[in-house]
Formats: sequence, structure tokens, C-alpha cells
Amino acid sequence: MSEKQALLAALKSVAERDDDAIDLAETALILGALDRPQTALDPYRSHLADLTAAAKSGGNIDHLEGRADLLNELMFETHSYTGETEDYDDPENANLLHVIDRRAGLPVSIGILYIHAARAAGYDITGLAFPGHFLLRITEGAARIIIDPFHGGQALETSHLRDLLKQFMGADAELTPYHHAPVGNRDILLRLQNNIKSRAMNGNDTARAAEILERMVLFAPGVASVWQELGVLSAHLGKLRQAMTALETFLDFAPPKDEERAAESLLNKIKTSLH
Repeated sequence: MSEKQALLAALKSVAERDDDAIDLAETALILGALDRPQTALDPYRSHLADLTAAAKSGGNIDHLEGRADLLNELMFETHSYTGETEDYDDPENANLLHVIDRRAGLPVSIGILYIHAARAAGYDITGLAFPGHFLLRITEGAARIIIDPFHGGQALETSHLRDLLKQFMGADAELTPYHHAPVGNRDILLRLQNNIKSRAMNGNDTARAAEILERMVLFAPGVASVWQELGVLSAHLGKLRQAMTALETFLDFAPPKDEERAAESLLNKIKTSLH
């Protein structure tokens, strides 16, 4: 088995785990290593272990502000992580190996490391379904604090969230409970990969986008939209049997009628072309 095959097998095994059992940072390392198959992961795992040890040693704090301060000091002062602003759209900013090497990345990639450290300290932390900019929430009982991992762990009040939402969604956008909704480990990994896929699509690199989607269905086979996208892009690339499999899988999810009709139409065209 080649190194890349081993990485793909490891990624596929994630699909069999409950969401809470997914090692978020380790899986992100595997995803990053798929683009650097000759890179040894031990130094990166050692860095994760360092974050774990430091967080555990200082984690016995009973108020949220102190917990956030501990994590911010660890991430942004001790290890000098920062949001990548000069070359934000570089897809490498969503590769956790690159992020650890440079100590800079996207909100979601830095957020994964932040979550890794926080959970090691025993804190209740989750990513949020906030559009356009990945945010974190630390909770203790009824108290909660929302953190921006891209901007040094800044704590965000409701007014900040409203302004940020309008920046990404337009002046008429208003905060709803959805924007505060927690997302699971698998969703965070999908968001990480979506950054790479969207940049590939913006650069008209359909083959690269399809490659990323192929990885996404390995660890998130229960997400209908990923199968739908993979089917459409595979058909575009002439990978017709892969397109058939993806579209048939998508239809098994009983999608909305308009999406069902579009998928069936494309599927019929593919089947006709194969006969």
C-alpha cells in the first residue's frame, strides 16, 4: 500500500466514527498530507502534543474569560499563530501542515488548532455555523463567550457579530439563532475542505475541485450535497461511471424535487452516452 493509499484509508475510517469520536486535528493533518504524501507527520503530531500538554497544565480555570485568555496566550503569543491576511486566498492556508509550518492560516484552520487545545484542557468548545468567517464558542453552564480565532481570539459581542454578518451577507442581513448554532467535527472538516474546493472552482480547476470532493465523501458519506457536486463535476470531466455512482447515491437521499429532476436528467444523459 502506498503512502497516499494509507492516508485515504485512514480518511475513510473516519466515516465509521461517531462525530464526537473524530480526532479533528489529526484528521486535518491527514487531509493536508494527501497533498504532501512524502511529508512525515510526526513533527506535526508532536506540535499537537505540545499544545495538548500546555493546555492541560494551565486548564484549571473556572471562568470563561480566564479560559479564553489562557488559550489566546498559548495560540497567539507562545506559538505566534495569526490570521493570514496578505495571501488569504492561497488554498495552502487550509492545509494544516502549511498552517503549522507558517503559523498562519484561515479562521477554520487556526480554529481547528484552537479547538484541539481547548478540548485538551477540558473546555466545552464548538465551532459555529456562522457564514463567511469561522467562529468558536466556549461554554460553561449558562455562560458563553464567542471567539474569533482569526483575530487573536478576540471576544465578540452581539454588535460585533451583527456587523460581521452584514460584511459577508449584505446590509439587510440579520442575526438568527442559526448563526449561533454549533457545528460538529465532520462539518468543520467539510468547511476546511470547502475552502480549497471553492478556490479551485474560482480558478477553473475542475479536476482539483473534484479531487477534493472525492476526499470529502470518504469522511462524510452522509452529506447529500457533496455527492451531488461530485456527480456534476465528474460528468463534466468525463468520469462518467464515477458520476453515475455519485448521482445515484445523491438520489438515495430523497432530495428536493427540483434537485432530484436535475440529477435524474443528468444521470439519464450519462447512461444514454454509455450505451
